[in-house]
Amino acid sequence: MLSSNKDLKIYNSLTSTKDIFSPINENLVGMYVCGPTVYNTVHLGNIRTFISFDLIFRYLKHLGYNVRYVRNITDVGHLEDDSDEDKISKRAKTEKIEPMEVVQKYTNEFHSILDLFNVLKPSIEPTASGHIIEQIEMIQEIIDKGYAYESNGSVYFDTNTFSKDFKYSKLSNRDLDNVINESRDLAGSNEKRNLQDFALWKKAEHKHIMKWKSPWSLGFPGWHLECSAMSRKYLGNKFDIHGGGLDLKFPHHDCEIAQNECLSNEVSANFWLHTNMLTLNGKKMSKSTGNSVLASEIFDGNNNIFSKSFSPMTLKFFMYQAHYRNTIDLSNEALLASEKTFEKIVQLKKDLDNLETSDTSNISSQDWVDNCYKSINDDFNSPKLIANFFDLIKIINEIKSGKKKIDKENKDLLINYFSVFSTDILGLSFESEKNDNQNQILDILIELRDKERENKNYIISDFIRDKLNSLGINIEDNK
Repeated sequence: MLSSNKDLKIYNSLTSTKDIFSPINENLVGMYVCGPTVYNTVHLGNIRTFISFDLIFRYLKHLGYNVRYVRNITDVGHLEDDSDEDKISKRAKTEKIEPMEVVQKYTNEFHSILDLFNVLKPSIEPTASGHIIEQIEMIQEIIDKGYAYESNGSVYFDTNTFSKDFKYSKLSNRDLDNVINESRDLAGSNEKRNLQDFALWKKAEHKHIMKWKSPWSLGFPGWHLECSAMSRKYLGNKFDIHGGGLDLKFPHHDCEIAQNECLSNEVSANFWLHTNMLTLNGKKMSKSTGNSVLASEIFDGNNNIFSKSFSPMTLKFFMYQAHYRNTIDLSNEALLASEKTFEKIVQLKKDLDNLETSDTSNISSQDWVDNCYKSINDDFNSPKLIANFFDLIKIINEIKSGKKKIDKENKDLLINYFSVFSTDILGLSFESEKNDNQNQILDILIELRDKERENKNYIISDFIRDKLNSLGINIEDNK
């Protein structure tokens, strides 16, 4: 029996409260999530965000909603922190390839990595470069409304004028003085009427690679504008959920709200959701300090941080052991603990399937199911949901010991809903973990064989080699 949709409460960054979720349209949910800037391999912190929204996407679908999930690809306009240079253009120069080769290369890699985590694909994945016309049209609308101005071929959003009619920085609650203090001193700052104004369109320098024709100049759109234009095109002026990492709250999402609100007189999304940081060994991940690791380096063990390799499902399970709004710290000890814990969940699935039934039952499986729904309805609380899995382990142990009895109907209900919560909603894949266990067994056999060979026990070492070769696993001896 499915819990009522009305039970779902979501923490809304816009109101700073948990609000009951009620979609604008009865059976249709519109959700926009800021996607990656594809100039490099996707960061683990970004991966956490997309895994979190995968859970949200899956659960909304489970509740019966028709979800239009839009997750963009930023392939132009995202500038380096210390310059006016586009990140993709800079990477193209470094790798000596075309900017769109950079985009395709890292977009493909991004998709491949998310596939390993069993993340569902969004309904629509628009690119910023594919929506230049929509962005130019939106800029012109904002100019016509009096909230933007052209200066030397660039177009800037007028925050002072906007603030006379609306509240700026609705999410971060910064005042304009603080915005000025945090503004970067970039080329073109002298073109602005106010230091806190942000670019809707930037005139490109002659050396700039990625640029398009516009009524104002040959240039490129501002980063904040891209999401406003694409969310409006595919979800309308008003939709249900807008999400992203906490680092996007200001300035990106505040600027998005301002751009849309000045045209439609309303905030574009009802619910604003933000995932928190993923740290590494208690510190912010940073390539410059060496405190950084890629997902692929965790999977193949090719790093100096972890004692062994870990599977994608172990890493995903680790992320779900913390609520998406809480900071989570990645470490060798944490992953080792998550691996052991996930092994118990894998065993739980097997134990459920093999559970012996009785003619009578003194266990109500429905109570366990309802507790799972209460957990996930509490702002998609994955740690609480996982805690219910361990309650189920206790129930199974009581049945095995003879303290409790369960009939076939209640057993089937547990099997069905354990699959719903673990596989359909959390997106955990037990098959990949089985393959990973087989690989670990293979590693043990090869290590054992190498030790026997070092000890000159050639009969045993050759026996292991020949057996593996007969299975199509070829072992070649070399120096």
